Amino acid sequence: MKILLRNPRREIEVSGPCTVASLLHRLELNPESVLVIVGDELVTRDARLDDSASVEIRPVISGGAS
Repeated sequence: MKILLRNPRREIEVSGPCTVASLLHRLELNPESVLVIVGDELVTRDARLDDSASVEIRPVISGGAS
C-alpha cells in the first residue's frame, strides 16, 4: 500500500493487509499524535487496510485563540 506521510512530506510503500494500529506500530508512530486518512475518510485504529489502499498520515495539530 502507498503511505503518504506529512511533516516532512514523504511517500513509502508498505505491504498489507494490516490494521491501522499495526501500521502505526510498524512505522513507530504514536497513534495519539497522528490522523490516518484513507481516500477522503478519517479511519480509526481498528480499521483494516488492504494492500491496494492509499493512506495519508498527518500529524495532529492543535492551537487556540490568542
